[in-house]
Amino acid sequence: MIAVSQIQQKLTLEDFLELPETKPYSEYNKGEIEQKPMPQGQHSTIQIRLGTAINEIVLPKKLAHAFTELRCTFSGRSIVPDISVFAYDRIPKTPQGYIANKFEIYPDWVIEILSPEQSTNKVIKKIIFCIKQGTKLGWLIDPEDESVMIFQPDQFPEIKSEEEILPVLESLENWQLSVKEMFNWLRI
Repeated sequence: MIAVSQIQQKLTLEDFLELPETKPYSEYNKGEIEQKPMPQGQHSTIQIRLGTAINEIVLPKKLAHAFTELRCTFSGRSIVPDISVFAYDRIPKTPQGYIANKFEIYPDWVIEILSPEQSTNKVIKKIIFCIKQGTKLGWLIDPEDESVMIFQPDQFPEIKSEEEILPVLESLENWQLSVKEMFNWLRI
């Protein structure tokens, strides 16, 4: 691992992808490298619980797969969403039929969990970028005000809170999760 401050700025995407991974992960956008904030307790709890809840529904039926902290490189950018969900038939595979290591396509559903020191607008820009490339659904989860901003193609963003049910991919239509239920995961 290397510190982001040691990385040359204004690299090509190919040069960036040759660099060793950083912790926390770094993302690439138009020659600029930005390191994600280190996940904290609430962020980590929501990330693992939500990824697990999605996978419990979609994996047995081979509908989709939720991945945490998966590098996705597409359309000149390399991002690491908190959770990225891919329809089962879109998951990159090796010739042997295993999940590939490199994902060079956009996710079908991108989920970001806002950290206290993170710029809301930078995260929104990343979600909008994904939507413009073909992502069908984006969530921006804000633990501070217990809300979720929803992004979908050709629609204005909307904010869900309290008992409102969160929209999911069509393949998960029978699964319902309210904002309150998700944030109750943070209670001990």
